[in-house]
Amino acid sequence: MIEILSSAALATVQDLGRTGSLRWGVGTSGAMDNLALAAGNLLLGNALGAAAVEIPVFPFKLLFDEDCAFALTGADCAARLDDQPLLPWWVHQARAGQVLTLGLPQGGAQRGSRAVLCVAGGIDVPEVLGSRSTQLRGAFGGHEGRALRRGDLLRAAGAGSACRTGFGLVPPVLALPLERDGIAAVRVLPAAEYMAFEPASREAFWAGEWKITPQSDRYGYRLDGEALRPIAPMELRSHGIVPGVIQVPHSGQPIIQMRDAQPSGGYPKFGTVIEADMWRLGQAPIGSRVRFIETTWDEALDALDEVRAWLDKVARMVELHRGAPAARN
Repeated sequence: MIEILSSAALATVQDLGRTGSLRWGVGTSGAMDNLALAAGNLLLGNALGAAAVEIPVFPFKLLFDEDCAFALTGADCAARLDDQPLLPWWVHQARAGQVLTLGLPQGGAQRGSRAVLCVAGGIDVPEVLGSRSTQLRGAFGGHEGRALRRGDLLRAAGAGSACRTGFGLVPPVLALPLERDGIAAVRVLPAAEYMAFEPASREAFWAGEWKITPQSDRYGYRLDGEALRPIAPMELRSHGIVPGVIQVPHSGQPIIQMRDAQPSGGYPKFGTVIEADMWRLGQAPIGSRVRFIETTWDEALDALDEVRAWLDKVARMVELHRGAPAARN
């Protein structure tokens, strides 16, 4: 068992998300940095989408009530197991009674904003609609459908089982770098109403820097920059949307739908952050700036292939280290 020692940390249990339920009005949820979750699970020999704890607020502490192998991915948070410093993106072994402490993210502009704690076997909570992810708006999934609180107990499905430790990997922010003029960047496909905006606004979107405001969360990132203006007022019926869609409300300040986004909306769609770059956006700290790179459908598919190739490389590395095939699902 794992006991949460921090309160009001906004940590949640997440996996790779809830697919196939949008037709019922149920969003996807899932890890904001799905690459960190998948890589952490591969390091432990878990199924790729095993549930983990996503931690966006620091410091954070938990107690291991029994022996348990774990991997820390995502943001480097100067982690310590009791008094022992821990490497990020690495496999570690906790003994019963040890306390894991995560400090503030390290590393400047590329430090990230969320840590992911993967444990041997995954976090054992019930599946709801095929996923263990927490759906905060609907108050279901994860641990009682809510953020974790002090005193909560979570079961690690593989606690106590043998797991080789002492190895890790280069994080994707270094292995798959992407920035523009020293600013973190993500690639965007123009969306349905893109051409309905003024040419100057379209140009400003690609040329400018956009601040992620404090009003941002797992539901959506609200941006601050030069207002995007339509050529003529638009009135749209509500329609289906997915994480990554960039909508423009009447204020002209874009909103990027994130993992807890509602499945429908009526604002004009300016663009869509490609799936291969959603993990980058999920790690962008509140208050930081981001730039957008226009891309094509073929380039978006190539980027997704690049991410999958990186995960395959991680899987092969784990297989070589363990001397046996790594678990995938």
